[in-house]
Amino acid sequence: MDNSENRARPIELSSNSISVIVKQQDRNLLAATSDASLSQERRIYRPIVPLISMLPMKKQGETKASQPYQLLFTRNWIAAEQALVQENTAKAEASAQAAEAIDMSHPPNQIYFTRTELLSQADKDQATWHYVLTDEELHLLHKIVMAEAEGEPYEGKVAVANVVLNRLRSANYPDTIKEVIYQKSQFSPVQNGRMDRVTPNEDSIRAVTEALHGRKEVSDDTYYFLALSLATDLTVAHTKSKSKEIGNHTFYK
Repeated sequence: MDNSENRARPIELSSNSISVIVKQQDRNLLAATSDASLSQERRIYRPIVPLISMLPMKKQGETKASQPYQLLFTRNWIAAEQALVQENTAKAEASAQAAEAIDMSHPPNQIYFTRTELLSQADKDQATWHYVLTDEELHLLHKIVMAEAEGEPYEGKVAVANVVLNRLRSANYPDTIKEVIYQKSQFSPVQNGRMDRVTPNEDSIRAVTEALHGRKEVSDDTYYFLALSLATDLTVAHTKSKSKEIGNHTFYK
């Protein structure tokens, strides 16, 4: 008589189960595990994904399945879980400590960039280049935000600062904040003289500080904004993709 029918045969489970192949000898080995060998170990039984062990077939093409529990040796398993928790906790604590060490009420004297984004001070170790901010440029940032967004929501003030810093990062614009702000025909308050007349208020100063620390109200690839109700040149609106609307300003990238 051919005994092949008495050996376990693999089957493919339906999509509602996990397709596994478990031979009968694996089941027997699990059942035969000596309690003495586990005397120094804590043991738990816990169902994981369904494990199908095949009992001898009754007839060709028929199976009888059982769903055993897998034996876990918890010493190693718990140690691995604890190590992962400790690693994640250490990372979170380090990040929190770095944030606490940064005085968010004062502007940084250096800002950090990758090729595609401005980084927060806490992430400066990821930077590919940095920019040293002068007192003059800080004052110019305060003034351009005040001149462009005096009556705008606070988020809109941050967004104007974001646009200036995005241009500073981009290879398509000048290499200093002063040159970005004074680039010909870019910011209307520079052209009409309002830039020289305004005195930055507290919100404008704070918005610039937060932007320099990495707060973003628009994405890093946003380079333009318009007050559509006032603009006389709508080229940007017709040729660029809208990024966001904040107050009376529409931002584009």
